[in-house]
Amino acid sequence: MNTTKTIALMVVLTVLLVLVGGAFGGQRGTIIAFAISLVLNAVNYWFSDKIVLKMYGARQVTEAESPLLYSVTQELAVRMGTPMPKVYIIPSAAPNAFATGRNPEHAAVAATEGILKLLNRDELTAVMAHELSHVHNRDILISTIAASVAGTITMLASIARWSFLFYGGRDSRDRGNPIAAIAMLILAPIAAALIQMAISRSREYQADSTGAHLCGNPLWLASALKKLEAGSQRIPMDATPTTAHLFIVNPLLGGGFSSLFSTHPPMAKRIARLEEMAYGPHRQ
Repeated sequence: MNTTKTIALMVVLTVLLVLVGGAFGGQRGTIIAFAISLVLNAVNYWFSDKIVLKMYGARQVTEAESPLLYSVTQELAVRMGTPMPKVYIIPSAAPNAFATGRNPEHAAVAATEGILKLLNRDELTAVMAHELSHVHNRDILISTIAASVAGTITMLASIARWSFLFYGGRDSRDRGNPIAAIAMLILAPIAAALIQMAISRSREYQADSTGAHLCGNPLWLASALKKLEAGSQRIPMDATPTTAHLFIVNPLLGGGFSSLFSTHPPMAKRIARLEEMAYGPHRQ
């Protein structure tokens, strides 16, 4: 279901790109903007593991240095049939974790010192299963493509705004209603961002589901998420918006209207889905 939703959202995002490209950039402008966005995101795709691990001061550890985290990750990798990822610890008291890497052969998992102190073995196993699921499901690739398309739409809209500012939008008036054009250049980047965030939330649901099956008990992950939500509120993590989507729990606290742009689904819904997996849909 989440895979179907992701595909549908990607189609909508692509259609939006075509519409914006036709309205403001034409075929040539769209291709140029997409190429620039693709290059920028390709660099992030190929080197994201090194960039984000260095950003958070992550330190690679051996089995001797972190026996619990290493053994849990190794067991899950064997169960999933994927290569053993590199294992890192982030020097932060905030409880969180993430996975990165363009494919299972170039993957890394990272856990904070805080999460290792907070969770028991079963809960840590579920968290690492969730993270390995992101790698297995190629979520880094999916998020990179979504970011490239959304970035192109934003770039085209930005070019159009400068055109309106300096040239009065003469080219756009020749092609149609200038008011509609102005509305599109304002709303299109917002729509692209919303769709991109929706794709990210869909992938989180998918990683929860895949991870729950991998670890063998959805309640382990549900319990871990409850602890992580409370722990993150007590000790917020110093994280950047560009990397927030990587973490199992959104390190950027917020609610209400801001949740529309959140990279993560509401925690209550994630937990409810996991409990439904464990007990069935008709639990009283």
